[in-house]
Amino acid sequence: MEVERVQAIASLSKSQDTIPAEYIRSENEQPAITTLHGVVLEVPVIDLGAGSGDVVEQITEAAKTWGIFQIVNHGIPDEVIAKLQQVGKEFFEVVPQEEKELIAKLPGSDSIEGYGTRLQKEVDGKKGWVDHLFHRVWPPPAINYRFWPKNPPSYREANEVYANKLHGVADKMFECLSEGLGLEPNAVKDALGGEDLIYLMKINYYPPCPRPDLALGVVAHTDMSSITILVPNEVQGLQVFKDDYWYDVKYIPNALIVHIGDQIEILSNGIYKSVYHRTTVNKEKTRMSWPVFLEPTPDQEIGPILELINEANPPKFKTKKYKDYVYCKLNKLPQ
Repeated sequence: MEVERVQAIASLSKSQDTIPAEYIRSENEQPAITTLHGVVLEVPVIDLGAGSGDVVEQITEAAKTWGIFQIVNHGIPDEVIAKLQQVGKEFFEVVPQEEKELIAKLPGSDSIEGYGTRLQKEVDGKKGWVDHLFHRVWPPPAINYRFWPKNPPSYREANEVYANKLHGVADKMFECLSEGLGLEPNAVKDALGGEDLIYLMKINYYPPCPRPDLALGVVAHTDMSSITILVPNEVQGLQVFKDDYWYDVKYIPNALIVHIGDQIEILSNGIYKSVYHRTTVNKEKTRMSWPVFLEPTPDQEIGPILELINEANPPKFKTKKYKDYVYCKLNKLPQ
């Protein structure tokens, strides 16, 4: 086993009111101290069934001021989302541990695909209260089925159906973000690599935690990707940093949560903002989420779109290959 799984630690900790020291965050990170309690953040909720001009305006405003929004009437049937959630839950809670370990991340591999626990360089040796599964779901040449669970048997179909439906939503987001910058509808997607964009599925599994006041599921971060489109379960956990406070983000059944990631902030030369967010955990219930990160290919060069650059608005970011950006981010190196 690469590391002890959080799911196993949670089982051992259940009878105690304590967690291992490496999961206890410093005071400036502890949710009980740093969350603005009693306030649930009403991040923008955008109805994709509204008039297209309204949708562009709302997404543009949300991307500029929040870096996050929720979308409803997105066209993905509720049953497709329910099936995605069902097979993911079964993988973590029904499939035997030995079988899960068969698709674990390969030691020493540059790839993050597979079942795992540790993701990036841990600051001060502190760990997140989460296990995860990563695998690519699109495009077909980028998929490695070695990291897809064979159990439950319907796992593959559920993920393929969801990924197929997600394309229309993603393209709509890119078109709106392009038009909000005064560019042609295809400008942002083309700058990211067009049809070569990689859809990277992650399942986050946050088991019940005896001390949710002290631990975090995922530490505060911005996403490296262009955008992230996320399905949560009903257990509260997502928090956003805004106006110097951490706020809970309200759960809306069957809405999709869209995060603006670092590459969109770079392409827009800082007009759109990458959202700073983190995940808390729950004492009684398991939280899960299904983010899909829309990533450029490793060799795709990303920098501010040229039409947005002039003397009054010089480039705020370096142009670099996506793989170099990722390396610096995961290893906490300056960009």
